[in-house]
Amino acid sequence: MAKVKTQFMCDECGATQPKWMGKCPDCGAWDSLVEFKEAKGAGMDEQRGVAGNVWGAGVGPVDEGGPKAALVNEIEEDDEVTERLSTGIFELDRVLGGVDLFDAGHGQDGGDSAGDELEAALVGGGVSVKQKKKKIREATTSRGGLVPGSAVLVGGDPGIGKSTLLLQAAHKLAAGGTKVLYVTSEESQQQLKLRAERLGAGSETLGGMYVLADTNLARIVEQARKIKPGVVVIDSIQMIYKGDMTAAPGSVTQLRACCLELVYFAKASGTALLLVGHVTKQGRLAGPRLLEHMVDTVLYFEGDRYHSHRVVRGIKNRFGTTLEVGLFEMTDGGLKEVNGGGGLLAGEYEARSGSVVCPVLQGSRCLMVEMQALTSTGFLGSTKRKVSGLDGNRLAMLIAVLEKRGGLRLADQDIFASSVGGMRVAEPASDLALALAIAGGFLNKTLEGGWCAVGEIGLGGEVRHVQQIEQRVIEASRLGFRKIICPRTKMNVPSGAELVQVGSVSEAMQVLG
Repeated sequence: MAKVKTQFMCDECGATQPKWMGKCPDCGAWDSLVEFKEAKGAGMDEQRGVAGNVWGAGVGPVDEGGPKAALVNEIEEDDEVTERLSTGIFELDRVLGGVDLFDAGHGQDGGDSAGDELEAALVGGGVSVKQKKKKIREATTSRGGLVPGSAVLVGGDPGIGKSTLLLQAAHKLAAGGTKVLYVTSEESQQQLKLRAERLGAGSETLGGMYVLADTNLARIVEQARKIKPGVVVIDSIQMIYKGDMTAAPGSVTQLRACCLELVYFAKASGTALLLVGHVTKQGRLAGPRLLEHMVDTVLYFEGDRYHSHRVVRGIKNRFGTTLEVGLFEMTDGGLKEVNGGGGLLAGEYEARSGSVVCPVLQGSRCLMVEMQALTSTGFLGSTKRKVSGLDGNRLAMLIAVLEKRGGLRLADQDIFASSVGGMRVAEPASDLALALAIAGGFLNKTLEGGWCAVGEIGLGGEVRHVQQIEQRVIEASRLGFRKIICPRTKMNVPSGAELVQVGSVSEAMQVLG
């Protein structure tokens, strides 16, 4: 019997140490080493595990039939690898990457200025709408979606809708002719069928969707070998285990080994892999940070479970940008895509003190986000500064600027600030809107309806220029915000819009009614 070896793995960087230490010597993180046990010789050739046994000969570096190095210009393109699999959910495809410019600008939101400019350039000369669309698609990238052979890790709070989103995606993939293997480790096959029917997945559209209720890794990979699906969904990775390990499912040892095997399987077979991961109380994916390094894409499903709005955000993406977000709304029939979501987060906006709307950029789309602030009398020296969806350090800086440059006395005020709708806003372009919301809440002054604000604030109280200001103004004007408070700049103002250009915080505060 192989001797069991005890080691300690760092949750932050994945490095292993022979003994426990308070500080990881590799990354410097404190109290991050977790004990795990590994059988002697288990790490000699990790690729000779379940995936290697299923697909035949070993794929280790010592095998004669292993991969060989090749020059980049001699590598032949494979259409099966480069062609993405559309999940049928536009917002999810958008976050995964590769959505073409036409769809990003017109297919859903209908307000992307980059798409408008490209379309305008092709108008004229008797070009038909059909020819125009064809030229736009030829000039842009391919449809978004899953890259064959890639591994995607989806995390989020319990009950946020991770399983619902992946089940809807599996249903649409199956309806589109792609074989899908949905592995559920937390439900039975009957329970999953009931949930699929509740989400509107009829039996006539699920001919290519297979459901497996199992937690054993070897049996899961064996079923995948027989079915040969295009997409495999694992819900969830924390419940999967390898039978030759004594560690419990969800432990560091099991998570590391099972994720490695599944990623090897995806690369060897060209199957797209979707993994559901649990999160800790701190909002991070459970298990070693090594899981995020293994996969190609990491998506976080965000939002308040007591509100209907949901946001899918890319944290890591080897095949696309991490700036895009997908907007959804939770309904009794499952998750519903939000079309034209630019004004969603400010859709219920009413002019009131302490509330200002800001055009925030998320990838290629512009979202109108309502910034709210509330001030109340506190105790000098022990005042509270609380934020929701915003950067607390940024809030502290803006409060100092308002005191020094704006003439407000906020040292004895409890200040609470939030972005409405569960959207996390971190870009400096929201500084001006947040500062006006704080000033309006403190002075009990209201910014009139139809106004919004955008701009970065410096420590000297100056309002600085922000990127893509023209796109923000166009989108704000399209959604009914005709008066935009912004830094001094030269740009083409859309018809019906009015720019109120300011150079400092004190000038911007004069706009408050």
